[in-house]
Amino acid sequence: MTIENAQKTVDQWIKTIGVRYFNELTNMAMLTEEVGEVARIIARRYGEQSEKESDKNKDLGDEMADVLFVLICLANQTGVNLTEALQKNLDKKTKRDAIRHLENEKLK
Repeated sequence: MTIENAQKTVDQWIKTIGVRYFNELTNMAMLTEEVGEVARIIARRYGEQSEKESDKNKDLGDEMADVLFVLICLANQTGVNLTEALQKNLDKKTKRDAIRHLENEKLK
């Protein structure tokens, strides 16, 4: 699925199953909550915190998809074309960081 297709698919889902978009502030709060769930899994599964029994069956991919879904909702609501935005962002990073990381001693 392309990013463009994902934006259209989420929009159609919202309009047919979700009834309507939550407002932008509600979706921002939801995005923060979903990112927190991803952070919890990563911190406990890959970090130094011990993983609770209740967290062991959590699906990291599913939680990341929740983040992506809400991010796409926000993009749709605010008129952001994520395909164009990502390409523009990558172009900016490529120009800015063309040699920066290559010269970073910490990365060698």
